[in-house]
Amino acid sequence: MNITIIAVGKLKEKYLKDAISEYSKRIGRYAKLQIIEVPDEKVPEDISLKQEEAIKRREGESILRHMKDSSYKIALCIEGKTLSSTELAEKIENISIKGASTITFVIGGSLGLSKEIIDKCDYLLSFSKMTFPHQLMRVILLEQVYRSFKIIKGEPYHK
Repeated sequence: MNITIIAVGKLKEKYLKDAISEYSKRIGRYAKLQIIEVPDEKVPEDISLKQEEAIKRREGESILRHMKDSSYKIALCIEGKTLSSTELAEKIENISIKGASTITFVIGGSLGLSKEIIDKCDYLLSFSKMTFPHQLMRVILLEQVYRSFKIIKGEPYHK
């Protein structure tokens, strides 16, 4: 199994980089992990809806360059379906059983994902109705992917 994460923006905070490094190492026992960072666009303070859409479109174009048609694509977005950790594990296992060798998770920038990206994805996943910083979502996603593999393998993991 291959897990790819396409994320808008570059991580700057050491504590987030450390957490991502730790979970990447843990996931390495179960899958090959690739994290692709695409540039984020500068968001002005007083942004119009038209500017917002243009920024999401430009970020989406960068994301599209890395999306593979053969991959099962999951967009992280607030309007997606919320799953328990067990349900996410079942989802990952079912995707694998159905023959997809790569699952690509897409994390947008501070404004979210463009409609084009959402339309290209096979599944929309929400971690909460709350909004999280997109950099922090990488850590949360990696922890849940790691937890999913532990559940799939029937291995213990703290609750």
